[in-house]
Amino acid sequence: MADSGASRLRRQLESSSFESKQYVTQLSQQSDGDRDLQEHRQRVQTLADETAQNLKKNVYKNYRQFIETAREISYLESEMYQLSHILTEQKGIMESVTQALLAADKEEAARELQAAFPKESDEGKQRTLTTLLEKVEGCENLLEVPGRYLIYNGDLVEYDVDHMAQIQRVHVFLMNDCLLVATWLPNRRGVYKFNSMYDLDDLAVVNVKDHPPMKDMFKILMFPESRIFQAENTKIKKEWLEVLDETKKKKVLNENRKREEEAPQSPSIPEVSLNPFDEAEEAPEQLVDLFLDWILDLPEDLDVCIAQRDFEGAVDLLDKLNRYLEDKPLTQPVKDLKAKVEERIRQLTDVLVFELSPDRSLRGGPKATRRAVSQLIRLGQSTKACELFLKNRASAVHTAIRQLRIEGATLLYIHKLCNVFFTSLLETAREFEMDFAGSSGCYSAFIVWSRAAMKMFVDAFSKQVFDSKESLSTAAECVKVAKEHCMQLSEIGLDLTFILHALLVKDIKTALQSYKEIIIEATKHRNSEEMWRKMNLMTPEALGKLREEMKNCGVSNFDQFVGDDCWVNLSYTVVAFTKQTMAFLEEALKLYFPELHMVLLESLLEIILVAVQHVDYSLRCEQESDKKTFIRQNASFLYEMVLPVVEKRFEEGVGKPAKQLQDLRNASRLIRINPESTMSVV
Repeated sequence: MADSGASRLRRQLESSSFESKQYVTQLSQQSDGDRDLQEHRQRVQTLADETAQNLKKNVYKNYRQFIETAREISYLESEMYQLSHILTEQKGIMESVTQALLAADKEEAARELQAAFPKESDEGKQRTLTTLLEKVEGCENLLEVPGRYLIYNGDLVEYDVDHMAQIQRVHVFLMNDCLLVATWLPNRRGVYKFNSMYDLDDLAVVNVKDHPPMKDMFKILMFPESRIFQAENTKIKKEWLEVLDETKKKKVLNENRKREEEAPQSPSIPEVSLNPFDEAEEAPEQLVDLFLDWILDLPEDLDVCIAQRDFEGAVDLLDKLNRYLEDKPLTQPVKDLKAKVEERIRQLTDVLVFELSPDRSLRGGPKATRRAVSQLIRLGQSTKACELFLKNRASAVHTAIRQLRIEGATLLYIHKLCNVFFTSLLETAREFEMDFAGSSGCYSAFIVWSRAAMKMFVDAFSKQVFDSKESLSTAAECVKVAKEHCMQLSEIGLDLTFILHALLVKDIKTALQSYKEIIIEATKHRNSEEMWRKMNLMTPEALGKLREEMKNCGVSNFDQFVGDDCWVNLSYTVVAFTKQTMAFLEEALKLYFPELHMVLLESLLEIILVAVQHVDYSLRCEQESDKKTFIRQNASFLYEMVLPVVEKRFEEGVGKPAKQLQDLRNASRLIRINPESTMSVV
C-alpha cells in the first residue's frame, strides 16, 4: 500500500502539468491536522532522497562510461597511427620499386658526380654538425653519439594541429638517425634553443594537401602526438619530404646490413654459459608483472583523481605502486611506467602548490592548508610544503593586519591588533607542529618566519603607538598588552618575547628620552618661578586628595609635613616634581627590559639632578633665615622621603639595586651637613 502511494506521488510530481501552488493548496485542504502533513512531508523527503541517490548512480555510471570511451578512443588512435605508418611504408616501397627501375640510368651520372666531388669524410660531417649545433642551446649531448652527422636543415613555421593557428618559427635539423626541432630566440639572430628530438624509427611523415591560404605543409606523426610544419615554398617542401623519406630508408638498410654482418654465417650450437649469474640476471625480467588491472589503469586513474581534486586517492595510488615495485628489479618496462607516473606526479605537485599559493582564498585559517600540506609531505616534498605553508600564513597575517580598522582610541586598536596577530600566530604554530611533526628540519624555517611575522606586527604597532606621539602612559599600557599576548605563546614552547624586545627597543628608548626632556623642561620652568612658599590647599578635600596621591607615590610619612588649616609645609615645585617623577618611574618600569636598563637609569638621574641642583643652589643663594629653613625642610623631604622611595621602587621593578641612585642619595647628605657645599652632577 505504501509502495503504491509512493508511486502515485512520484507520478504526480513528475507530471508535466504539475503546479506546486495548486498542489500545496489542495494538500492543506485535504489534510487532517499536523500529523498528516508531517507524514506527507516525510514521503516527499524520502522520494527526494531516492531521486538524489539515483542521480548519483547515473552520474557515476556515465562517468565510468566516459572513461571507458576515452580509453577506446586512445586505442583506436593508436591503431590509426599504426595503419597510417603501414600505408606510408607501403607507399615508400612502391616508390622504391619505381626508383629501382631508373637506378641503372643514374649510376653513371652518380659515378661522374662522385669523381668530381669526392664524398665528404665522416670527420668533415661531424665537424659540420658541431658547427651548426653550437648555435643551438641545450643540445650538447647530441654530439656524444658516435657516427651521427647532419643531412639537411632549414627554417619552418609550426602550426597548431587542431586550429591551424601559427605557433612559432622553428629551425629543423635532420641527422642520419634523428630529427631535431629548435625554436628561435628573440633578439638573438642566428641562435636557437632546443625544443625536442625524435628518433627516425618513431616518426612518420605525411604530406598535407594544399587548402589556400594553408599550403606547403607536411605533418610529422610521433605517437601519441603530431606536429604540422609549413615550408617557405613548394620546392622546399618537396625537398623535405624526399630527404626525410630517403634518410629513413637508409637508416633501415644500414641497420639490416649491420644485423646481417653481426649474425653468424653458419649455424652453430648455442653456447651454454657456465656463469651461474647469467640466469639470475635474466630471471628478474620475468618477475615484474605490469599487466595487473590496477597498474594498467594507473595513469588514467591518477588523471581522474587529479581532475576530481582527490589528492589523497592519487597519493594512495602512488604509495601502492611504490610498495609493489619496492623489491622489484628496475627493468625497462618498469622505467617506462615510472616515466609515465612521474609526469602525473608533477601535475599533482603543481595542483597542490597552487592550493597553497597566497593567491588562493585565505579563509579557513591554517587548517585549510592541512590537506595540501599533508599530501606534499607524503610525496617527499616536505621542504616545499613548509615554504608554501609559511608563505600562505604570512599573507594571511598581513591581510588580517591590513584589514583591521584603526580605532580612535590607540589602546583599543592595540588590543584588537594583538588579539588578531597573536591568535593567528598561535594557530599557525599549532598547525605547523601537527603537520610537520616528523620533519624536524623545518622548525628552523618556522622560527625565521616567526621573526619576520613579528617584524610585521611591530611595524603596525609602532606606527600607531610611537609615531603618533602618544603619551608615555598610553605607550606603556600598549607594550604591556603586547607582552602579555606574547607570553601566551610559551604555552606551546615558543618564546618570542626577546624578539619583541629587540624590535621595540629603539622606539621605547626614543619615547623615554623624549618624555624625560618634557619633565626636565617642566621642572626647570617651575624652578624659574619658585618663590619657596608653603602650599595652601584651601579645602580638606584637596588636602585629602594630595594625601592619597603621595600615598600612591610611596611616601608614607607625608602627614608630618601637613600643617593647620589645610596648609602643607612643602613647596609646590617639590610636590609637583615628586608626583611627576614617580609617575615617570612607574610608566617606565612597565616598558622596562634589560636592554633599556642604562637608558632608564640615566634618564631618572637627569630628572632628579634638576631638582637636587635647584635645592642646592637655593640653599646657597637664599639670605633670609626663614626661607632658608623652609628650603632645608623641602630638601629633607626630597632626600629622606622621595629619593629612598625612587631607589626602592627602581630596585623592585628592575630586580637589582642601582649604585648610581645610592651615590646620589649619599651625596645629598652633604647639603644637610654642610649647606654651603656644592652639589655636583653624579
